[in-house]
Amino acid sequence: MTTSDALLTEDADGVRTLTLNRPEAYNSLTVELKEQLLAALRAAAEDADVRAVVLTGTGKAFCAGQDLKEHVGLLQAKDPAPLHTVSEHYNPMIREITGMAKPVIAAVNGTAAGAGAALAYACDLRVAAESSSFLMAFANVGLGPDSGASWTLQRLIGYGRAAELMLLGRKVDAAEALRIGIVGDVVPDEELTAYVQTLAAKLAAGPTVAYSKIKHVLNVAAQSSLDGALDAEDAAQTALGGTADHAEAVEAFVGKRKPNFQGK
Repeated sequence: MTTSDALLTEDADGVRTLTLNRPEAYNSLTVELKEQLLAALRAAAEDADVRAVVLTGTGKAFCAGQDLKEHVGLLQAKDPAPLHTVSEHYNPMIREITGMAKPVIAAVNGTAAGAGAALAYACDLRVAAESSSFLMAFANVGLGPDSGASWTLQRLIGYGRAAELMLLGRKVDAAEALRIGIVGDVVPDEELTAYVQTLAAKLAAGPTVAYSKIKHVLNVAAQSSLDGALDAEDAAQTALGGTADHAEAVEAFVGKRKPNFQGK
């Protein structure tokens, strides 16, 4: 495990776990933490030994979003930094998560609000602890959504529900998050870490090159016509048909054995 003041990084079984580590501040995002998380996401994307990524938090919160104390302090000091954090930090983080050629899982251990909730929405899979909740609180402080939430949330739950949660700033508990499609599973708090690590290890042992193409074609399809989606699928299948993982899967099927994927 590597440790910084604000972010913990641990590798096991091909899985890199990034843990936001400001529990006393509900893992709210200071400039320091945003810069560390962005660098960690980039490093995970580039490391061939990392085949799946988990994003989680310590304490009672997954991430409460922007650290408002720091934000207000900088604004009062006439520091322009808060005006650029979306372009310099939040947008690049979301692009790293959604564009990463490997699965990213959000293990939502508690409150996920604002940009913190948006980080979870951007992940490929979301597993929530029973005590967790989601809150789109931007309107409550006179702001609009950022960190890709306007794009990701409505693709998870539809325009109507996304608009309701953003306009009204209504908190969603874990049970409702599961019912409306924000998360894929809810587990007891004490089981979250083990459950997600098992899931992530399973993905890390899978055909990760195929996972990268699946993420790509889903993103293309979300923004294109049917013809565009068909073309993206065609290109992906052509490329994947020549991979070692596909050949291994075919050989394993014929040989009635479990495939040994290498992510190549």
